Amino acid sequence: MPEQVKLRDGTDTWVLALEPSDRERLVAGFEELSDESRRQRFLAPVSRLSEAMLDHLIDDVDGVDHVALVLFAEGPPHVYDPVAIARIVRYPDLPDAADLAVTVKDDWHGRGVASALLPVVIRRRPEGVTRILTEVASDNPASLAMLRRLGPTKISNTTPGVWDIEVDLTAHDLPQPIPLAVVPPEELDGKRLHPVLDAPGRHALRTRDLICPWLN
Repeated sequence: MPEQVKLRDGTDTWVLALEPSDRERLVAGFEELSDESRRQRFLAPVSRLSEAMLDHLIDDVDGVDHVALVLFAEGPPHVYDPVAIARIVRYPDLPDAADLAVTVKDDWHGRGVASALLPVVIRRRPEGVTRILTEVASDNPASLAMLRRLGPTKISNTTPGVWDIEVDLTAHDLPQPIPLAVVPPEELDGKRLHPVLDAPGRHALRTRDLICPWLN
């Protein structure tokens, strides 16, 4: 069902589920992402979307283990454009954990789009998922802060430029986000937070957020 939310500046938005019919529009929308946005989402240079990536981004969405939502924001009065996508994907071998990503169209950065969309996708997460296990570029403080708002967070610097992140979604009292700079060094032990983050083929899982679904 569509869900109405407002950005912090009062902009009206609607959140809808991603549909298989959106495949071709995703291909076109990917071209609108800047090189930096692609790097932060893929954690590697990606110039185009392969058929395998599209299969995962669109065809694998089942609304059960792979949930994808699109946020449409009002630009001109009564005109709504797709400006962001959020995905939450359960790990096949770890049913209580899921990967999570939000991609926001470049010219909508800084307006609280991800902050508005994230609570919706968390509410609609796969049943039984109690934690997020993911990776974030270490120079992407906005994503780190966004994840910390969801619950108690563990961070590990296992790969140069990339952080392992685990978020407990079961806490009722959410912690206040803190800057990465004040995380105690003993929390950054350089060990993988879970073997699933090293699983073969995980690159395909990462690609869920590389796409911007600006479904014009």
